Amino acid sequence: MKKTLIYVGLAVLAMAVIIAVVKVNKSNSKPVKKYKTEQLKKMNIVNKVVATGKVIPLEEVEIKPQISGIIDKVYLEEGAIVKTGDLIATVKVVPNEQSLQSARGRINSVQIQLSNAKTQYDRNKALFDKGVISSQQFEASQLSYNQAKNDLRNANNDYQIIKRGSAGSGGANTNIRATASGMVVEIPVKKGYQVIQANNFNAGTTIATIADMKKMIFEGKVDEAEVGKLKMGMDLDITVGAIEEEKFPAKLNFIAPKGVEESGAIQFKVKGDIRIDSVKQMVRAGYSANASIIIEKKDSILSIREALLQYDKESKKPYVEILVNKEEGKFENKDVELGVSDGINVEIISGITKDDEIKVWNKENKKDKKKDD
Repeated sequence: MKKTLIYVGLAVLAMAVIIAVVKVNKSNSKPVKKYKTEQLKKMNIVNKVVATGKVIPLEEVEIKPQISGIIDKVYLEEGAIVKTGDLIATVKVVPNEQSLQSARGRINSVQIQLSNAKTQYDRNKALFDKGVISSQQFEASQLSYNQAKNDLRNANNDYQIIKRGSAGSGGANTNIRATASGMVVEIPVKKGYQVIQANNFNAGTTIATIADMKKMIFEGKVDEAEVGKLKMGMDLDITVGAIEEEKFPAKLNFIAPKGVEESGAIQFKVKGDIRIDSVKQMVRAGYSANASIIIEKKDSILSIREALLQYDKESKKPYVEILVNKEEGKFENKDVELGVSDGINVEIISGITKDDEIKVWNKENKKDKKKDD
C-alpha cells in the first residue's frame, strides 16, 4: 500500500515538472515585441502665440445730432467717402409743448416790458428836447428801451430754436454734417427714426460712423498662459479669413494690463498696427482675423516629435527610450535637455545623438495579443 502511494506521488511530481518545463519553453519561444524607432532630424521650429480677433479702423467718429427730433432725410449710404462738413442727414424738430408755451410766455412778457420802455423813452425824449430833464435821465430811458428790444429779439430766437431747431433760415442745428473725413462705415438710422441729442444724461443717438479705412488695426485676445511671453514691438503676421493667401505685417503696440474672464478663462486684449499699403483688395472693418506672434524661432536644429518624450513621475524630467539591443528588443532610458518647441516638435539640446534610435510607442495589434496568449 505504501509503495503504491509512493509511486503515485512520484508520478504527480513528474507531471508537474513536465508542465513547468513546457511553460518555460513556451514563454521562451514567444517572439520579441518589436517597436518602431525614430532618429533625430533637422527641423525649423517656430514657437508662436496665436491671438484670435478682428480687423477694425484705428479711428472711428460717431456723428451725433445737436438737437432731438425725427430723421427727415438721409443723403448718404454706407461706403460713401465724405469730407468734413458734408451733409449726411437732416432732422425735423418735434418741439416740446411745455417748452414752447414757456417761450411764448417769455415773448409776451418781454413785449410788455418793451412797450413800457418805449413809452418812457418817448416821454423822456420829448422832455429832453425841451430841456426839462438832464441828458443822464434821457440816456437811462434810452438804455432800458434798447435792452427791452434786445430781450425781445432773444426771446423770439429761443422760440424759433424750440419750434424749428434753428433761429435762422439755414437750419444749422437740423443739418447733420460730417465732423471728420473718411468712409461712412455705418448709418444705423433711417427716415422717420427718432433721435436724441447728446446731454449730461444720454450719449445721444448715433446718426453715422465715419472711419479712416487706410489706418487699420488688429484687435484680439490672448490667453493668460501666453500673455507673459509677449513684449511690445513684436512682429505679427495677420491672417484675414475673408482674404485668402494674404498675410498682413503688423507690430504689437498694446497689451491689456487687466484680463477679462470669458468661459472660465482669463483673456487679455492685444492690438497691433496693420500695414495695408501694398494690399490691392479692400480690407473691411470687422473682418475676423488671427495674429501669429513669433516668440522664438530656430532653423535646422536637431529635434524629435514631442510624442516620443516621457516624463519621470518623481523628478518630472523628460527622457526617451533608446534601443541598446536590437535582437532582444531592449531599450534604455536616456534623460534629455529640451529647447524650443512648437507643440508638435521639440529641440533636443543634449542627452542623445543623431545615431540613437528612439522608441516609438506602438499600439499592439489584437492578433499579436491572441498569438501571445
